[in-house]
Amino acid sequence: MVRFLWYSFLFVFLTALTQIGGVIFLFSLAIASLIKREFKLKKLVVFLSLYLLSTLLIVPLIAPKFGRERIKSDTPASYFTILANRNYVIPEMNVLLKDLQDKLGHVNYLDANFPFIDKFPLLPNLNHNDGKKLDLSLAYETSDGSISAKQKSRSGYGVFEGPKGNEQNQIAKCKDAGYFQYDYPKYLTFGRINNDLQFSEKGTRILIETILKSDIIEKVFIEPHLKNRMGIKHPKIRYHGCGSVRHDDHIHIQLK
Repeated sequence: MVRFLWYSFLFVFLTALTQIGGVIFLFSLAIASLIKREFKLKKLVVFLSLYLLSTLLIVPLIAPKFGRERIKSDTPASYFTILANRNYVIPEMNVLLKDLQDKLGHVNYLDANFPFIDKFPLLPNLNHNDGKKLDLSLAYETSDGSISAKQKSRSGYGVFEGPKGNEQNQIAKCKDAGYFQYDYPKYLTFGRINNDLQFSEKGTRILIETILKSDIIEKVFIEPHLKNRMGIKHPKIRYHGCGSVRHDDHIHIQLK
């Protein structure tokens, strides 16, 4: 019974984290049982082998049948995004991302979507479920004002550019209203890095303004205090609501 519960937990956890992990886990148990030779960590070795084979070779071949493809950019905020199959988008998003990088240089992408099945949520980004959504890193700069290709956390999430004393504090309003998950990404940094970097108001404003020039963009989410600080006014910039997570550590873009 304990083993059944443990395996059930792993199935659910791996499915929520990577979409395909739960199914691969069940296959790996079956295959490991057919291997007569006993060796240390046999089940783990079989699972990792099958998972990597599927993620790197098989899934990219099947995903286009669901209207999605792997992000072609080589600038993920974290390679966990790739290993967890969280880097799939519709083809139009790849075109937009390439255009941004051609115009601006280095643009770090974060979570996109899973490769299969619309309405399958990508935790904790519940609306990343149709191939049309993508998170991008904020822009940061060095002490001399140069835009850096680096980030403030290993995942790209969780290091916030919070409101200043005279700015709208939507974070406090949401948390006071009981939305405890609003700053949940602070637990998802995988470690803070590059503490010398500063938020680049200019670089982030240019990035958002370039995004907004695309006709296929439907919405852009960023925290209200950053929108006001950068002086950006555009009907496609929306507030995501307290039921989501705060957006002063990344930018969310969404296609029509």
